[in-house]
Amino acid sequence: MLLAEFSMTPLDKGESVSAYVSRSIDIIDRSGIPYKLGPMGTCVEGDWTQVFGVMQACFDRMSEDCGRISVSIKVDYRKGKSGRLDSKIEAVERQLGRKVRQ
Repeated sequence: MLLAEFSMTPLDKGESVSAYVSRSIDIIDRSGIPYKLGPMGTCVEGDWTQVFGVMQACFDRMSEDCGRISVSIKVDYRKGKSGRLDSKIEAVERQLGRKVRQ
């Protein structure tokens, strides 16, 4: 399974791009794959085809009316592991012996 964090931002739409990011979040949410929205990117989890298919759909939608797009992708593959959106945080919390702010 892949755990991927990505950020996709139009560079030609001014300072506030939440309207464009929101369209990507709608695509991700409707896809049904597990995800967590963060302030600087979104983490998604699934197999290669699911994860990159969702990212492709986000890019296709954004490129409809954006002439320049910045994309940053970080991927972690771990064979046979799923549920890591939460389990990676829980592992750190176990080491600390307490919950962390999210």
